[in-house]
Amino acid sequence: MFAALKFTLVNNWNWFVLMACSYIFAFKKSKILYKSFIRPFLFKADPEKIHHFTFSALKFSCKIPGVRILLKSTLKIEDPKLEREVFGIKFKNPVGLGAGLDKDALVIDELACLGFGFIEIGTVTPKPQPGNEKPRLFRLKPDNALINRMGFNNSGVKAIAERLRKRKTTIIIGGNIGKNKNTLNEEALKDYEESYDELFDCVDYFVVNVSSPNTPGLRALQEKEPLKRILLALEGKNQKKNRPKPILLKIAPDLTNEQLDDIISIVLETRISGVIATNTTINRRGLHTPAASIEKIGAGGLSGKPLKNRSTEVIRYLHQHSQGRFPIIGVGGIHSEEDALEKLKAGASLIQLYTGFIYEGPGLIKRINKAILKNN
Repeated sequence: MFAALKFTLVNNWNWFVLMACSYIFAFKKSKILYKSFIRPFLFKADPEKIHHFTFSALKFSCKIPGVRILLKSTLKIEDPKLEREVFGIKFKNPVGLGAGLDKDALVIDELACLGFGFIEIGTVTPKPQPGNEKPRLFRLKPDNALINRMGFNNSGVKAIAERLRKRKTTIIIGGNIGKNKNTLNEEALKDYEESYDELFDCVDYFVVNVSSPNTPGLRALQEKEPLKRILLALEGKNQKKNRPKPILLKIAPDLTNEQLDDIISIVLETRISGVIATNTTINRRGLHTPAASIEKIGAGGLSGKPLKNRSTEVIRYLHQHSQGRFPIIGVGGIHSEEDALEKLKAGASLIQLYTGFIYEGPGLIKRINKAILKNN
């Protein structure tokens, strides 16, 4: 099936025009059209294959004269009331794309047409790596969720930095950085520093990812002492720059309150700029997908609706117990305007979409921004 789709993509210009127009019409009319027409088509194929397919389709469609203009006019909202200044950066709106969707910075300019206020690329590692064995991305349709064990598959920091230098849009870019799979935890700092150095001139802020469950041993770096060592070293390097870039820490939703207290202490002590709450979870409680199917899928990080409440709890806890002393980017289970507003009310300064963007469609970005304006 995917081979046939690929053949159509490459050889049928009219199909592209039709697809682009269908997308625009669907986004403009309602989310029902996305869910009833576009999503069922996309969800018929393997999740990772359709991911690459949609990237190719978006990239090619945006080469058709007028498509970028139509996308922007249909999906983007520009209003001074949406602007946010967070950790010294002015965002045109508070709705961003979370790391993991465009790991390699392949479609930055195209994604910027969809109405995001910022885009986070990565997770980026110093050396290219293929990630874990396939299949490694799974849909849990009854739960509006995904399980992934991608394993930081990316083309390496040098290639990604080169792509970012060639981008045409000025959308705010975050660089999510991690360690290579074969790098020992004792040597992890070198990986973070190398990616920091390579990306410094290409991104607007950094995210230190020590919370993915898909790289063996990575989450051990969330422990207080190793985490302090990494953040102090990076922030020390950062402060030697003429114009330092904000450094954020991305944390897991599976931390206890005592561990969250440690996170607050570490953020304040190292003087990094903020926290992203949260990454995917290893928790499988309360899912509607049959237990046998979950067991067959195996290990990986769960994202989507089941993560909504826990990620909001973490945001609220960090905000209240830190007395709002640092900004929080909220991510996890945002599938509606109400979900987004809940994160913001809990204490998030900005929010990010990932799984909700896949399940609800690009129209979700505009709907959230309209809801924020209505609730200002």
